[in-house]
Amino acid sequence: MPDVSVRLATVDDRPAVERLWLMFRHDMSEFSGRLPFPDGTFRGERLEAAFTETGWAPYLLTSDDCPAGFAFVRALTEPTHVLNSFFVVRGARRAGIGLRAVQQVVASHPGRWEVAFQDANAAAVRFWRRVATEIAGEAWSEERRPIPGRPDLPPDVWISFRADS
Repeated sequence: MPDVSVRLATVDDRPAVERLWLMFRHDMSEFSGRLPFPDGTFRGERLEAAFTETGWAPYLLTSDDCPAGFAFVRALTEPTHVLNSFFVVRGARRAGIGLRAVQQVVASHPGRWEVAFQDANAAAVRFWRRVATEIAGEAWSEERRPIPGRPDLPPDVWISFRADS
């Protein structure tokens, strides 16, 4: 099983995380139908917030010293933390890296957690249900919530669980 390291991303890591962000948004465009801007970039509000806003934290995932993905956490000052964006590069998927990375991120911030994903993304459905079960056993819940300002899209699936230290 490949090794995974998870650490807070620094300003020096930002260029690598920005490139990973493009891959993430490309993958998600399959489910949102959103195309890149004319310059080839995608919306980057969450990327910017992860590096600059209070209550947010960007994490860089590495495997064998190579960038393997990222996790953006928000609401760190709230009772319930949100895993806002999570991405593992395709070459590192299905090797246990994602699960171990999420376990490390949530262990850094014990308490209640939520994560959203799309029903149409079958791999994400399987992955997040497995993550919740591995972290919280059967003590997790799932609900569908409308996407604010996007009545044209199906609701997001939200999984909630508790991660103790």
